Amino acid sequence: MSKLNKILLAVVVILLLALAVVIYWQKVGFKKSYWAVYLNTGDLYFGELNRFPKLSLSNVWLIQRNPADSQNPLSLAKFEQAFWGPEDKIYLNEKNIVWKAKLKENSQILQSIKSSPAAQAQPPQQSPQQATTTQQ
Repeated sequence: MSKLNKILLAVVVILLLALAVVIYWQKVGFKKSYWAVYLNTGDLYFGELNRFPKLSLSNVWLIQRNPADSQNPLSLAKFEQAFWGPEDKIYLNEKNIVWKAKLKENSQILQSIKSSPAAQAQPPQQSPQQATTTQQ
């Protein structure tokens, strides 16, 4: 087998593998699972764990204390709805993670996240130009 034939064979194999991945992705999809991440600051976050290009959580939720409500002292809140207006993504420092755990599909937290109105209805994002024209 000549060197050119080996190179062509390698290219064909790589293209077939890439095609198989694309077909799998379209048919089945790559569903991200939800994780609980506990930091050494005492914060507990829930979200979709991303490992590339940096370790991060997207679609982030957190537990808030409600000291005024004795029946429900804790509640689940969307991270992006904090008063200081963060994006819905947290980049994590591996050194600050005490533990992380994948949530089961029947987890009560995950069921609350999926049934929350904030998770089901994401408002469309306006560009800054659109926002200024609608305010005028």
